[in-house]
Amino acid sequence: MTEIDLDAVAAGELSVEDLQISGETLRAQAEIARNAGYGEVAANLTRAAELTAVPNEELLRMYEMLRPGRASYEELSQLADSLEAEFLAPTTAAFVREAAEVYRRRNLLRRPA
Repeated sequence: MTEIDLDAVAAGELSVEDLQISGETLRAQAEIARNAGYGEVAANLTRAAELTAVPNEELLRMYEMLRPGRASYEELSQLADSLEAEFLAPTTAAFVREAAEVYRRRNLLRRPA
């Protein structure tokens, strides 16, 4: 597929893969951002690159867990461990660990039933 247009959509010629960006491309963009002095943009692009290896269903589960009041500190820590070990996503794992700490300080973790 070299062209994405309405005709291709109508003909059913597009797949999800035609619309996804690769981790390699995101890592290259992160490096460009980092070299240009945009550290936060680079970190976001690095996390996005890491997450290209995570199945969509798992991403949705993670998103749900990261909503305030949806997970315990331990569950968020386990999520971070899984990101690091299973998906080789250390930057994203660090982000989740940071979120867990912030949630703990701000009392945003799931309360025991």
